[in-house]
Amino acid sequence: MPVILGIESSCDETSASVCVNGEILSNVIANQTIHEAYGGVVPELASRVHQQNIVPAVQQALLNAKVSKNDVDAVAFTRGPGLLGSLLVGVSFAKAFALAKNLPLIDINHMQAHILAHFIGYHKPVFPFLCLTVSGGHTQIVLVKDYFDMEVIGQTLDDAAGEAMDKTSKILGLPYPGGPLIDKYARKGNADAYKFPEPQIPGLDFSFSGLKTSILYFIRDNVAKNPDFISQNLPDICASVEKRIATILLNKLQKAAQEYGIKQIALAGGVSANTGLRLGLQELCAKNGWESFIPKMEYCTDNAAMIAIAGYYKYLKGEFAGQETAPLARMPF
Repeated sequence: MPVILGIESSCDETSASVCVNGEILSNVIANQTIHEAYGGVVPELASRVHQQNIVPAVQQALLNAKVSKNDVDAVAFTRGPGLLGSLLVGVSFAKAFALAKNLPLIDINHMQAHILAHFIGYHKPVFPFLCLTVSGGHTQIVLVKDYFDMEVIGQTLDDAAGEAMDKTSKILGLPYPGGPLIDKYARKGNADAYKFPEPQIPGLDFSFSGLKTSILYFIRDNVAKNPDFISQNLPDICASVEKRIATILLNKLQKAAQEYGIKQIALAGGVSANTGLRLGLQELCAKNGWESFIPKMEYCTDNAAMIAIAGYYKYLKGEFAGQETAPLARMPF
């Protein structure tokens, strides 16, 4: 019954988790509020706060799991992709912990871990399945053939879906982080109030730069006519933007599922916490007779539970990293 300690520090969440024999016993996430004043993540500040949070997060994760540090069999950590300064904190802690306790290290690809979050709990997809992985920095359709045999078959050519939501929230004057606020206001609005264009990108790839521009011009032109346009129509604007982003994603996902003949469809990444996207996927799968898989909310955003479960499957395969392992800001599948 291997005990895996998972460490995640790729962006602005410091997280630690304990996985025992494939079961997540704890998942501690320390969020950083310091970035709210700057309207986005400041890398240098993020790495400093990680240094403050990493030890308490690990201590709490072990305490919650009722596991001693002497019981840990291996340490899994996010190697990349992510902010280099943030990654350095988690990687350095993992290497020091493993060295002190003479434990093996397991390096994890952050994006693969998002997909493997579907293997936490009992409702698990069967290989092969498709996963739409959507976050602030990535938008991908991944063909998942096995735990670590994954192929990106579609991805964004420019901005990610999460970036489109973040930029929209800034245009609307919403505080950071704006994605959850767009979701909140969208629940009260009419998603058909305003029509935004759908990019005509061939194949299974995405583009969101044009959509961002169209939203910017739409707001600019309407505010010029009515200075109170945003405050008077905020729920409808948010609902309309959310619907367009969701349809762009789901239309490509449907195309991929039909091309590959796959009926197991999963959603992962921070934007998978968006209510409209979650409901849209469930409706799409119900219409086509497919089975949908969406992680619990706590496993959608960056968290160490997904690192720990990925580490568990790597541990079973005997795939370990050395003390010379360095973090990677960009890390291919």
